Amino acid sequence: MNRLFQLTSVLLLLVTSCVAQSGKTNLLRNKIEQIVSDKNAIVGVSIIGNNGNDTLSLHGDRRFPMQSVFKFHIALAVLSEIDKGNLSLDQKIKIDKDELLPEDFWSPLRDENPNGGSFTIEKLIQYSVSHSDNTACDVLIRLIGTPKTVEGYIKKSGILDIQITFNEEDMQAKWENMFQNWTTPKAASETLELFYGNKSNLLSKNSYDFFWKTNKETTTGNNRIKGQLPAETIVAHKTGWSGTNKETGITAAVNNIGIVFLPNGQHFIISVFVSESKENFDTNEKIIADIAKVTYDFFTATTK
Repeated sequence: MNRLFQLTSVLLLLVTSCVAQSGKTNLLRNKIEQIVSDKNAIVGVSIIGNNGNDTLSLHGDRRFPMQSVFKFHIALAVLSEIDKGNLSLDQKIKIDKDELLPEDFWSPLRDENPNGGSFTIEKLIQYSVSHSDNTACDVLIRLIGTPKTVEGYIKKSGILDIQITFNEEDMQAKWENMFQNWTTPKAASETLELFYGNKSNLLSKNSYDFFWKTNKETTTGNNRIKGQLPAETIVAHKTGWSGTNKETGITAAVNNIGIVFLPNGQHFIISVFVSESKENFDTNEKIIADIAKVTYDFFTATTK
């Protein structure tokens, strides 16, 4: 009888704890829903915190165009080939002038090297991830195959809700092409969790350390996840942006996915995709910043 009572008490405590934690998470969900309630946009959110114990999503299973977020996945696929011995970080890749993307494509590499040049794979990954360079992105894809090579690697790693059909040049050739490169907010956060945890040794230690250092050095999207966080906050993140359709006035993608490191040494994972938006660019970025700020406040208050 005592054993039955003890078991019942333990189960009751577990249920009570889960309900209480769920109630706290619902407070965060309510704040996020308030942020997006008056916005003329569809906002997808996925958050994983407290070592995976607190999760929530908004439109978490909806497919959103990734735009440059897919450079995160491309870098992972390239590093996998490096770990297999097929490539090396210090290997130099020659880029001829005619391989540089035109001036209407974002490419610091092209701007700094208008005649092309030779670049290590390490430098190309840094350009592609940290600076969202489109020339470097497409060169890296060609090194390992096609966009489908990247998609196949991510799916083989266990993330199924993703499709990568086009490289940057082809994706931007037609407005509708971007919608063939998609993921869901939940899948984006699961990818961050999977590769940051690295429990299955998906990356070698050298590749792992380099990859996350490169994400922490991201220079784009400072007004998104990082926008309202304390200046010293470390964020490993990747951005994406579609521009605005001149005919419809709709912005298809203002995105940011990443890991936010808290003062107490813990972290939370956050993926925000703003799509079908008729808001201006600053408002779209502020949506992401506002969501990140209330999430940061939630986890700094609940993980002390």
